[in-house]
Amino acid sequence: MEFGPVIGYGVDRPTFWIGQQSTGDGFRESHIAFTATDRQFVDAFFAAAIGAGAEVLHEPRVWPEYHPDYYGAFVRDPDGNNVEAVCHQSC
Repeated sequence: MEFGPVIGYGVDRPTFWIGQQSTGDGFRESHIAFTATDRQFVDAFFAAAIGAGAEVLHEPRVWPEYHPDYYGAFVRDPDGNNVEAVCHQSC
């Protein structure tokens, strides 16, 4: 599945995404997304990540531009990578 400048691979829906380097000279940011079984897991991931000092990129919320049930949270890890937890199920 192509979504703008990134490509997602998986069965039924993408579970692994890759995109081009887009920031800094020589910086190689990765976007790593983990599939969550429910929205509470996404919230717990986010709380644990910010509790450990991760930079907040996007607090947990529904992202209807991806699909109606896409619930995700995004943080930046110590290496500068975008790490996401996402649930594809409705409430």
